[in-house]
Formats: sequence, structure tokens, C-alpha cells
Amino acid sequence: MARSYRTRSGRVKALAPRRGGCDFRAMRLRVATPEDAAAVEAVLAPSYTQLMAAAYPPDLLARTLPAITRANPDLLSSGRYYLVEAATGEPAGCGGWSPNPPGRKDEDPERAHIRHFATHPAWTRRGVGRLLYERCAADARASGFTVIEAWASLNGETFYAALGFRSLGPIETRMPGGVLFPAIRMERLL
Repeated sequence: MARSYRTRSGRVKALAPRRGGCDFRAMRLRVATPEDAAAVEAVLAPSYTQLMAAAYPPDLLARTLPAITRANPDLLSSGRYYLVEAATGEPAGCGGWSPNPPGRKDEDPERAHIRHFATHPAWTRRGVGRLLYERCAADARASGFTVIEAWASLNGETFYAALGFRSLGPIETRMPGGVLFPAIRMERLL
């Protein structure tokens, strides 16, 4: 049976079949630390540069990529940000969660937030993002959260929909320099 998801407009779209799946025995998911900044950036830069190109205008990406392809020191020191490595040690994906939305310090005792997720383009559609999400969801649930929210990039909406997130509608995220970056606010019960 083909897997599918429902878009914001209500249309049903089929998901592409997975290429070869993910051999989780050959993958290592671990808590990232500030010393992993270079490895995280080795995922963020090609992921965001290549995978967002189809969803955003080049001029918008030119203004935002320098900021969003840098590892976030607060996330790296939080104990809630993870790095997935292939058996070779090559970084394949990164992502985490926090009790507060991006760019804010206020916490909601029920709502956790997905933060700075990325899969290296060489590792897409192999379960790396799902592995990261499942770890984040389990940890957020164990911390007492009942809902998890993502501010999904336009190209990331299908990924989160496939994980069971529902769209709450479009939002704009304020980036450094005042640039507004279109995204989709999504949520899922834990």
C-alpha cells in the first residue's frame, strides 16, 4: 500500500518510496555537544542549501542561509540536540527539541518544540529524520510534554505530515536582519 499525506489544501499526495531504508545497526544517534559544531554544520549547510532551493526564492535563501546553517550553541549545550552518524562516522543528520519556541525563552509546560532538524542530502529518505524525531518525541514525552510542535520549512512540511503532524497554518519566522522566513506551524500529540 502506498504511503500518503494530506497537504494544507486538503489534497492527498503519495510519498516517494524509500530508497533502501536505513540500517539502524549501522547508524549511531548520540547527544551532540558544543564540540560537534563542525559536524552539525557539515549537515546543515548542504541540507538547507540543496533541499530548500526548490521551496524558497534564491534571494531569500541568500539572506538567510548564513544564519541558519550555523550550529546553535544553546542547542548544542542543552543535552536535547542529537547527531546521527553513519558507521563510518560521517554526519548524516542532526536535530533536537526544546521546551521553548525558536528565538524565545518562554516555555509552555505542555508543548515541546522541534529544533534545527536537517538530514544531509546523501542520507535523505533513509530514516535518519524519523530516527531523530522518535528520539526527540520519546525524550519530550518522558519530560512530561503532551504536544510537540514544529515550525516546518516549506520543503519540510511533507516530512512532518508523514510523521503524523497536522498543519496549524503558515507563519513567518523572523531571522537575523529582520528577514521574514515563511514556514508552516505544525503539531502532533505525543
